[in-house]
Amino acid sequence: MRKYLIAANWKMNPPPKGWDAKDSPYRPQEKIEVVVFPTHLDLQACAKAGLTTGAQSGRPEQTGAFTGDVSMQMVQALGCRYVLCGHSDRRAFHLESDAFVAEQAAAAITHALIPIICIGETETERDAGKSKAVIERQVKPLKLTNDCIIAYEPVWAISRGDPNRPAATSADAEEMHAFIRSLLPKDLRDHIRLLYGGSMKASNVKELLAQPNIDGGLVGGASLKPEEFREIVKIASEK
Repeated sequence: MRKYLIAANWKMNPPPKGWDAKDSPYRPQEKIEVVVFPTHLDLQACAKAGLTTGAQSGRPEQTGAFTGDVSMQMVQALGCRYVLCGHSDRRAFHLESDAFVAEQAAAAITHALIPIICIGETETERDAGKSKAVIERQVKPLKLTNDCIIAYEPVWAISRGDPNRPAATSADAEEMHAFIRSLLPKDLRDHIRLLYGGSMKASNVKELLAQPNIDGGLVGGASLKPEEFREIVKIASEK
């Protein structure tokens, strides 16, 4: 039985109001895992406050002339347990390649971090009928272990997509999650958790988590709204 994981990706935003309150929805839960991904500036504060914390990125090298970056070793030393690798924002704005994402994931494992490896197709790739080919290309270089987590981000379905396009359905999400699971090594197929990162909200989380291959969510915009995030966590905990 794969335990649900709900991840709050705060992106380049300060922690939401009340993030460190005693009844904060961002705190660890009994029945599911809750992980927060603040900016690098807020990692230490979140870890010290007792939140299960992950970094939004990390370089595989331990040190070096990489201005503006931090290493996997550095974020682990701050108390992080998780790290995002290859988020669609990083692939788009920092031109992170499939090979580099695989390097990050390997370095995360070396430094006792759990990588959440983000994959997904753009609107152009989907319209061209290349969705599964893109996913297969992104998965191929990964050296996976039981502890790895994969987050499927359909870029066309998240905030930067065309607002006039139909939203992704739970059936769309399940189809791709099932395909991703089919690409995993047979001995890991039943163990690796797959998260949905295509705008999970309180209004769709129940339907998404009802799908057999969806094990949680990488939540963006809704994670910045404490009461909506609380509802997402509540629904996931009741599944």
